[in-house]
Amino acid sequence: MSVVATKSYCFAIGIVAIYKLLVEDRKEYVLSKQLLRSGTAIGALVREAQHAQSRADFVHKMNVALKEANETAYWISLLNDTGYLSVEIFSTLSNDCDELLRLLVKIVKTSKGIK
Repeated sequence: MSVVATKSYCFAIGIVAIYKLLVEDRKEYVLSKQLLRSGTAIGALVREAQHAQSRADFVHKMNVALKEANETAYWISLLNDTGYLSVEIFSTLSNDCDELLRLLVKIVKTSKGIK
């Protein structure tokens, strides 16, 4: 498994745990569902890209994973700014998401031949 595949899978596990916390403890159902959807999609798209049919297909799937990571960063910030996340949870999630964003940007740029 590649570094980005491993990190995105571990990130998804963390997202599921946060989703459970938000739903069970904080009774937050709408924003948490958005976070769950986008946060787990990153790893699924990275996994799909590993068996892409072509270089263009690989780049496309990684680009979509990048968009999902960017959307996830938005939901993390929104949940934090509306008081649903503790400082510790926000910091961990935000740092992990930022790391995935950097990895995905690098992969996409490298795959497109952009420096």
